Amino acid sequence: MAKILILFSTTDGHTIKICGRLKQVIELEPHQVTLASIAEVPLPDLDAFDKIVIGASIRYGKHSKQVIDFIAGNRPLLERKPNAFFSVNIVARKPEKSEPDTNPYLRKFLRQIAWRPRQVAVFAGKLDYPRYNAFDRFMIRLIMLITRGPTDPATVVEFTDWKKVEAFGRVISEM
Repeated sequence: MAKILILFSTTDGHTIKICGRLKQVIELEPHQVTLASIAEVPLPDLDAFDKIVIGASIRYGKHSKQVIDFIAGNRPLLERKPNAFFSVNIVARKPEKSEPDTNPYLRKFLRQIAWRPRQVAVFAGKLDYPRYNAFDRFMIRLIMLITRGPTDPATVVEFTDWKKVEAFGRVISEM
């Protein structure tokens, strides 16, 4: 049985839902999973875990600075343990941008950091216009217009491929 920490950074909460599904899949094996926000103070003791997974959403093309700072500050520890990283972004709704080597936001992020996660995944997120504030709703609609996505301000659509999330959960279990 491995003790696995899944740290997350979320913008609107969908990354937490993905972490929850990963936890369900991983715990089908005799593993213990702890979920924690990367913004938590204090964070759980990282040394107490056998494996560490980080999941992060993007907003306006960028992952949170907290994620970048966490990785930079904990790189030696991350590299000593089995580890994984996943990104959640709406552009991954497009098949041609739904893999780690084709997703522009994940590729850009990995170029920004020195850490090289052993396992990497990208998942499409959720579009929830009614939940956004006026500025975010306007900006995201503009982005969706440019990228040929849904622009109706009443739209709520989950683009996440849950089978892909579950497959990544099995990868984490086995690493």
